[in-house]
Amino acid sequence: MVTVGKNYVSHKASQFTESVIREMTRVALQYGAVNLAQGFPDFSCPVELKRAACEAIEEDVNQYAITWGDKPFRQAIAEKVRWYLGLDIDPERHITVTCGSTEAMAAVMLATVNPGDEVIVFEPYYENYGPDAVLAGAKVRYVSLHPPEWTFDEQELRNSFNENTKAIIINTPHNPTGKVFTREELTLIAQLCQKWDVLAFTDEIYEHILYDGTQHIAMATLPGMFERTITINGMSKTYSVTGWRVGYILANPELTGAIRKVHDFLTVGAPAPLQRAGVTAMNFPVSYYEDLAKLYIEKRNTILDILDKTGIPYFIPKGAYYVFADISSFGYNSDVEFTKYLIKDVGVAVVPGSSFFANKEAGNKFIRFCFSKKPETLAAAGTRLLKGRV
Repeated sequence: MVTVGKNYVSHKASQFTESVIREMTRVALQYGAVNLAQGFPDFSCPVELKRAACEAIEEDVNQYAITWGDKPFRQAIAEKVRWYLGLDIDPERHITVTCGSTEAMAAVMLATVNPGDEVIVFEPYYENYGPDAVLAGAKVRYVSLHPPEWTFDEQELRNSFNENTKAIIINTPHNPTGKVFTREELTLIAQLCQKWDVLAFTDEIYEHILYDGTQHIAMATLPGMFERTITINGMSKTYSVTGWRVGYILANPELTGAIRKVHDFLTVGAPAPLQRAGVTAMNFPVSYYEDLAKLYIEKRNTILDILDKTGIPYFIPKGAYYVFADISSFGYNSDVEFTKYLIKDVGVAVVPGSSFFANKEAGNKFIRFCFSKKPETLAAAGTRLLKGRV
């Protein structure tokens, strides 16, 4: 290796690490551990989607789609959003299709946030939000979510808003805690956004995965919030196609224009045949989502039963497909140490809780289990956890 005098790594890239979540998948493969870390289903997507993707490829939908999204797919998104959320979305003016919701958040940040602007993030948070803010040059103000219900302190939230605040990120249903923000909580956030002229970036990728009668409330549906909300969503979780990398953004025309420009130069466009197949997904009947809810309540019950038997305390998720667990009673020095033990000695991979906190010590007592897995995968994890001495 040639020694050079300059530091060729940018200041921005030096401020964050690689994804801990995705690293856990690689470590799980290395040690042959059951992967309850990364948030992807290990079961098949609907057969209708497979057929639709194959048909699109056979029909030569293999070249660039329109940069901001295949027109039939955008139309189908608009129709689905209309019946599910009650929003009147114009596919020509309000929708941008992206390479997953991950690119969507990055494009939104880069299109709307200037260096020095402040962005409010609830903590714990999905790990991408921090690096996205760094890449946009933003300053992050963290607002704590407090267990066991993962509620925020109203005064702390109010104090986080000021004249420099550009946006607030709301993830509901929430990764990693499973919290579903209530109408009352979202209404308060909406009032503060309007008072301080702040945008709301909402990550709603788990909108259909809900438990115990909870309801998904889209921020854009609240009074005064349609024009200042940028909604991020995608196909990955609802349709079990995380590898397709097809996401989408809903925003007012002015913001959509800026987002589309950034998206164009980030990725040009999402995979054309998979967008065309997405029309099939968006046209699924209501019964599909009812069956999805039944599927995930069974999986949630399975993982909670396993944790009960192994004696690992947890917080009951109201949405998404993760369980956040409290390991403070087990005597390990850190969540990372506990996670390494689970992977190497027990054979189960999870995510250390500190990856969801800016203050790593605040996450030292947590780990996250993903339960979007086949029954046999969950059973294998359960067997290993019961045999291992936590």
